[in-house]
Amino acid sequence: MFGFRRAAPLPTAEQALPGRTTEIPLTDPHHVFGRPLRSPAPGLQQAVFGMGCFWGAEKGFWKMPGVHMTAVGYAGGYTENPSYEEVCSGGTGHTEAVLVVFDPAEISYQVLLKQFWEGHDPTQGMRQGNDVGTQYRSVIHTFSEQQLQSALSSKAAFQQGLHAAGHGDISTEIIAAPTFYYAEQYHQQYLSKNPNGYCGLGGTGVVCPTSIATT
Repeated sequence: MFGFRRAAPLPTAEQALPGRTTEIPLTDPHHVFGRPLRSPAPGLQQAVFGMGCFWGAEKGFWKMPGVHMTAVGYAGGYTENPSYEEVCSGGTGHTEAVLVVFDPAEISYQVLLKQFWEGHDPTQGMRQGNDVGTQYRSVIHTFSEQQLQSALSSKAAFQQGLHAAGHGDISTEIIAAPTFYYAEQYHQQYLSKNPNGYCGLGGTGVVCPTSIATT
């Protein structure tokens, strides 16, 4: 009676909602950086992480020196240009995700991974805390073979720490980056616009080994 409700299973491609061909319009600049959200970033790299509610996850990344841009959106499912309501219905297969654009001369991908692992509980499957649903699952979407190998190495290292602290197995999905669909304007930098807004993220207290947080 007082336990967590279970998330519905992920839909298949045939079961997923159809979506639309039109992108969600984004007219306002980044609320922290003041740059257009879809601005080009020559010489910079991208990372995508899903770690529960994307409001708090995005805030954790925009505060990091060397991060040029962040945005929240939907990734890893089937529905093209989904709405928030569609993603929350469980009918798209997407998870709430954060796009991080960073300068590798100022911050390494490994440091971003450290923020990812320590910023949530990657053992919870289709939820984070009281947030339950397929859209809250933990994911890393990689843009190169180097990112993939770094993600896998960091997962193995963090898993050792989790087991030592009595936690279970990591459920994080690590795959090559699929299409990232930007979320609606009101979700972008939500906790900058609403400093007292909801954030359901919480880490395990386990520290990601510093050996993976180096270039």
